[in-house]
Amino acid sequence: MSAADVLRKLYAALSTGDVPGLIACIDPDVIVDEPPALPYGGVHHGRDVFLQSILGTMMGHAAIELTEYEVFENETGAIGKLVGTLTAHTTGEVFPLTMIEVHDIVGETSRKIDVYIKDPAALAAFYARSEKTSA
Repeated sequence: MSAADVLRKLYAALSTGDVPGLIACIDPDVIVDEPPALPYGGVHHGRDVFLQSILGTMMGHAAIELTEYEVFENETGAIGKLVGTLTAHTTGEVFPLTMIEVHDIVGETSRKIDVYIKDPAALAAFYARSEKTSA
């Protein structure tokens, strides 16, 4: 399986909510580097941390819908462009999301993911507006 095929499989699992399929494409020791402005920004180590700290935070604030993705293979893995929306659970606000991810693929898993967001400050502001309100 090519690196591009692995990334396509990962994005297909992500877009359909197939958690076992997503887990199968992420190396247990993955390193994920997210923009520091985000609530889950920084460098994260390990698949479980990725699932809880990054995806868990995103899904805790908003429903995620991927509307399209493109994958390009390079010498160390693959690059993906994701387009979609986040819909805040608390306010119903819809945020358009565009991300570029650079994946180092080894075998059939992604070992390193560098994430680039079109406007991280706007995404951080969206998360701040969609914080859960306490009763």
